[in-house]
Amino acid sequence: MTSRSHDTLILSLLAALMAATRINHFAPVPDASWAVFFIGGFHLAARTKLAFPLLMLLAVAVDWLVITGQGLSFWQHYCVSPAYWCLIPAYFALWAGGVWLRRHYHGTQWSALARLVPALLIAVALCQLIAQGSFYWISASVADPTVAGWFKNYTDWLGPYLRSAALYVAAAAVIQVAAERLSAPRRQPYAG
Repeated sequence: MTSRSHDTLILSLLAALMAATRINHFAPVPDASWAVFFIGGFHLAARTKLAFPLLMLLAVAVDWLVITGQGLSFWQHYCVSPAYWCLIPAYFALWAGGVWLRRHYHGTQWSALARLVPALLIAVALCQLIAQGSFYWISASVADPTVAGWFKNYTDWLGPYLRSAALYVAAAAVIQVAAERLSAPRRQPYAG
C-alpha cells in the first residue's frame, strides 16, 4: 500500500467514524470526534496538511446537518455561539497530542504506552479547557458565570470526554499493534 492510499484510507475511516458517532443516530454511542483528531494527528499530520482542515470541516458540516435537521437555525442554536470558533484550537490541541506521540513513537513497545497515556490525558484536558472554557465564558448560555461554576462544569465533563476519547484511542492502538505485528517480517527458525 502506498503512503497516499494509506493516508486516504486512514482519513476515510476517521471521517466515517466521526460522522457515524457525532450525529448519534445509529445508537447512543460516544462521540469519537476528540479521538479522531488525536488519531489523525498521529497518523496523518506528517504527510498531509489537508487532513486537519478536512476533519474540521466535517465536524462543522455534521453539526450543521444535525441542527438544521431538527428544524433549527444553525446560527441561532445555543451550541453555535462566538465560542464555537474555539473548537479549532481545542481540536488542534488533540491533533498536536497525536503529532507529539508520533514523533516519539518507535514501534509497539511498552514505552509507547507510557507516552500514549500522558499525551492523551494532556491533549484531552487542554481541549476540554479550551472548548468548555470558551463556551462557559463567551457564549450567552451561562447566565451568571463564576470561577467556581466553571471549575465544576470543567471537572464534571472532563471524565466523560476523556473516557470516550480513551475508548477509541485504545481501539486504534490495538489495531496499530496488530497491523505492525502482521506486517513485520517473519523470522525463520534456525534449522542448524
